[in-house]
Amino acid sequence: MGRGGEPRRARARDEELGAAVARAQEGDEAAFAVAYRLVQPGLVGYLRGLVGHDGETAEDIAAEAWLEIARDLGRFRGDGAGFRGWTATIARHRALDHLRRQKVRPRPSALDQDVLDLPGPLSTSEQALESISTGEALALIAGLPRDQAEAVLLRVVVGLDAGAAARVLGKRPGAVRTAAYRGLRRLARQLGGPR
Repeated sequence: MGRGGEPRRARARDEELGAAVARAQEGDEAAFAVAYRLVQPGLVGYLRGLVGHDGETAEDIAAEAWLEIARDLGRFRGDGAGFRGWTATIARHRALDHLRRQKVRPRPSALDQDVLDLPGPLSTSEQALESISTGEALALIAGLPRDQAEAVLLRVVVGLDAGAAARVLGKRPGAVRTAAYRGLRRLARQLGGPR
């Protein structure tokens, strides 16, 4: 599959994030900045998937989420992967509040350049997305059913495992794995990839 180093790198990133969060909980502002830097790109990409491609809105919602994250940081218990899931849950709630205020439903329409530029080794899904333009990616993601789009965004963009993504969405891990698989498979078919 060509992803041999991916789990090792993800673990190292999660360890760095977990250490930064622990130091931030002790009042280290520089450590909080490290945690922010590690989480923010995926979080904004996920929010753009929920609220559309209006970058300012996603950034505004992320800022609201980070205020809540900073306020409640002392209550967080967990590791780096858990922190990413916790932040995604908070951001999702802020996005759904925004959408309720706008009286619209979440629209899976994200994956802009920030998402395509995320660091890390390329998985099959990332290679597929890299091969198309940002506009095409937006159109493809917008065409996925909402559950598939959100599962793909949480798994690929935010980098959550199925269990953490399931907690964010209030679903079973198997349902999230299935939705992400179906969404990626649908994207691959649309791109002319393997069926």
